[in-house]
Amino acid sequence: MAVAVGKRVLDTGWLAARSTEVALTGVQLTTTHPPAADPAPPAPWMSAAVPGTVLGTLLKNNLIPDPFYGLNNQAIVDIADAGRDYYTFWFFTTFQCAPSANQHVTLNFRGINYSAEVYLNGHEEVLPKGMFRRHTIDITDILHPDGNNQLAVLVHPPDHPGKIPPQGGQGGDHEIGKDVATQYVEGWDWMCPIRDRNTGIWDEVSISISGPVNIIDPHLVSTFHDDFKRSYLHCTLQLENKSSWIADCTLKIQVSTELEGNVCLVEHLQSYAITVPPQSDIEYTIPSLFFYKPNLWWPNGMGKQSLYNVEISVDVKGFGESDSWSHYFGFRKIESTIDDSTGGRIFKVNGEPIFIRGGNWILSDGLLRLTKKRYMTDIKFHADMNFNMLRCWGGGLAERPDFYHFCDVYGLMVWQEFWITGDVDGRGDPISNLNGPLDHDLFLLCARDTVKLLRNHASLALWVGGNEQVPPVDINKALKNDLKLHPMFVSYQTSKNEERYLSEESTDPSKYLDGTRVYVQGSMWDGFANGKGDWTDGPYEIQYPESFFKDSFYKYGFNPEVGSVGVPVAATIRATMPPVGWSIPIFKKRIDGYIEEVPNPIWDYHKYIPYSKPGKVHDQIELYGTPKDLDDFCEKAQLVNYVQYRALLEGWTSFMWTKFTGVLIWKTQNPWTGLRGQFYDHLQDQTAGFYGCRCASEPIHVQLNLVTFFVEVVNTTADELKDMAVEISVWDLDGACPYYKVTEKIVVPPKKVKQTIEMKYPKMKDAKPVYFLLLKLFRLSDNGIISRNFYWLHLPGQDYKLLGQYQQKKIPLKIYSDISVSGTMHKVRMTVENNSKKSVAESTRSLSAMDLGDVSGSHSTGKETTRKGNESDGLWRKISNGLGFARPSDNQRTLEVNGTDSGVAFFLHFSVHTSESSTAKEEYNDTRILPVHYSDNYFSLTPGEKMAIDISFEAPQGSNPKVVLRGWNHHLDHAVMI
Repeated sequence: MAVAVGKRVLDTGWLAARSTEVALTGVQLTTTHPPAADPAPPAPWMSAAVPGTVLGTLLKNNLIPDPFYGLNNQAIVDIADAGRDYYTFWFFTTFQCAPSANQHVTLNFRGINYSAEVYLNGHEEVLPKGMFRRHTIDITDILHPDGNNQLAVLVHPPDHPGKIPPQGGQGGDHEIGKDVATQYVEGWDWMCPIRDRNTGIWDEVSISISGPVNIIDPHLVSTFHDDFKRSYLHCTLQLENKSSWIADCTLKIQVSTELEGNVCLVEHLQSYAITVPPQSDIEYTIPSLFFYKPNLWWPNGMGKQSLYNVEISVDVKGFGESDSWSHYFGFRKIESTIDDSTGGRIFKVNGEPIFIRGGNWILSDGLLRLTKKRYMTDIKFHADMNFNMLRCWGGGLAERPDFYHFCDVYGLMVWQEFWITGDVDGRGDPISNLNGPLDHDLFLLCARDTVKLLRNHASLALWVGGNEQVPPVDINKALKNDLKLHPMFVSYQTSKNEERYLSEESTDPSKYLDGTRVYVQGSMWDGFANGKGDWTDGPYEIQYPESFFKDSFYKYGFNPEVGSVGVPVAATIRATMPPVGWSIPIFKKRIDGYIEEVPNPIWDYHKYIPYSKPGKVHDQIELYGTPKDLDDFCEKAQLVNYVQYRALLEGWTSFMWTKFTGVLIWKTQNPWTGLRGQFYDHLQDQTAGFYGCRCASEPIHVQLNLVTFFVEVVNTTADELKDMAVEISVWDLDGACPYYKVTEKIVVPPKKVKQTIEMKYPKMKDAKPVYFLLLKLFRLSDNGIISRNFYWLHLPGQDYKLLGQYQQKKIPLKIYSDISVSGTMHKVRMTVENNSKKSVAESTRSLSAMDLGDVSGSHSTGKETTRKGNESDGLWRKISNGLGFARPSDNQRTLEVNGTDSGVAFFLHFSVHTSESSTAKEEYNDTRILPVHYSDNYFSLTPGEKMAIDISFEAPQGSNPKVVLRGWNHHLDHAVMI
């Protein structure tokens, strides 16, 4: 009986052992002496993490301490000290497969670091070196007739793992740059060294069963005409005939899209007769398929992320279906040129310029524990921040298809770099690897294979040669040639030129290796930073919030890296460090009045960035008063995180298209438990900076220019904003509203920043030293709120220490909960109302007391867990259903919090916990449920305001989750049990 055609992933049942502890050969392991798996593998064998790394396997078996906890990494043997053999490991598994006649089976490795010998049923295959290349082995003739197969893989670390200098450094001693591998593993100023250098079978292992003919690397391309009304889908693929006879084939292509209610609309179903000679492969280009007004794919914030399912199959006469392939595909056109007016690189999608606000991405996890579930959370987090681009930094990974799939789904454009960094490849200290990796042919082979792996993803926007460096001359020349644009994708000034080139270029665009995306040689060249490769990115430290609004802050049109602080919440510190690491930095006051923060050794090892820059920036945490303990420090750090990153993005956006074309923050997250540059920590709990970014990056946004104090309205969309107005209200610490203005009717053109009126409260003679400011952009037709922005501010020369007294305020709140539970999946809508008494004047105002139930998410096109209307596309439902969502049932509750004071309920934030209580003090019990998606958090409510927050999470089996509300002046830990 024939085995079903298709791919089977081998991700369970793997064992591992250190090679020096195994006396048997690969032939013996896969014939006469296989390791026993049940009931438990005998030493030295252990359960393995595949996909994963050697360190991941050792951690899984409790043979090393968690390297990301406290100073544990210092106790783990480094490969430089132990030698490469210490981290050379055997991996072993068994699988069932007995193909019938005329069926063929391949064994596929999508990523091994760094080289390997593969043994299957006593047969050996040596895999060549290179971390970023796929390996495919035809195993048809060596499978056992009874279907029982034994597979062993001996994996060797990189050839040049390098040493870690005492002072650390960017990429250690840079030896890793001689290999084609990830470079961050020798450590960086934000990362500890990875002791095994990520050695292992780090990506998917599978077997593929096909008939005589199989499909290889289809390339999908969409082209457009008549202002995107007419579109063509192009496809070129390889067909390989492994049989010894001529194969008469029928190639089929089906293109479908999902409609409401899980209805699938087939837009094309075509078939073609093809003959493939024996023992050969051919390239075949499918005649282009015509689409009229296809649903376009747009970046986050610009429209829907429409995706079509392209399915290709090949039937062989006398056999039936021989192979099949499918991929989600987005119809879109990405162009990128250098903007004449700003000198910055500009990106256009479907003809619309996109103002880039995004971040730098290293990788999800330093032990390469890369799962679909974690990728989905990672990418949705970035969409929730209203970002539209991620840069995959050159010292990290060529990211995996699952990463790109969720970028497709959530609308994150991706800038993908190849494996060159200035620090390691010729510009670091010490200067080394001037000619890059030793094997240039291997580098190019990995680059070309990576292009083939990723090129069909709509989110992939740009190829870049390296980080702060260009590749060696020969590699750079080859990449420029390999990735040259097809003439249909070269940006021209007029459509006539496009038509002229169409007539001259007869090659189908899908015949190119890519041909649809620009290649830029380095991250500080050709429209990025100063465009010439000088060190003109950054800075990477705390700033005064108003600095970001100054014309002098940054000179160039597109900054690929600008970074700052990133302390997580106190619970994360306690969960990732022993109690000795819970001590906060010492605040040493210098003779010049600046504070120098001195962190404890654990914080220092975890790369803590201070909240002060002596000589330049006064301590931003101390503005709120010297912190007393860890909880106080981290809560004040969240205030600074929110202000810092909101100001960064609002400042950049204030110069949208007049000076800047984009900015990428360094960085959005850490692949370990680092204490800098992150919007959510390694446990996937968000900092307040996450929500500062979310606020500032709204597609339509109202903001205060912190230099001019004029209120600005930002419109990044392609539509004009009409009949709008801004309500401006100031609230003091006594709960009064001493300043209130509503602008005249305003119109904001597309892609523009509109300056409205000056906020003059600070100039009033009776202005309070600390005050709150609430801005609301609303429609005049129905008072619908489009954007809401809440600030806490102080007068020049003042600080926020008065907020310390404000913590004692008892503000009455009413909390409503609407709960839906399906299995372990929970969706909760928490509505919080500030029940403070309003002044007589305030009670007559139209907006301040309005229900803000839709403000938190409805005007952001980042996909929320709770969907409305046409946002509930079929692909999202498929993902949600895969995570266990079912039709919810209603469960509504109301809780009232008594309070005698009137005023702002300040800096409220939800968290989700199990109902367990903490154990002994010496053993911290982290009760948080993570990750959790919040439509907003770290929010404040003026008297009479009501806001709805949507919360979704998966609770551990058997737990009793509770949603907890805390705030600056709300300390009662009111919890809603679920």
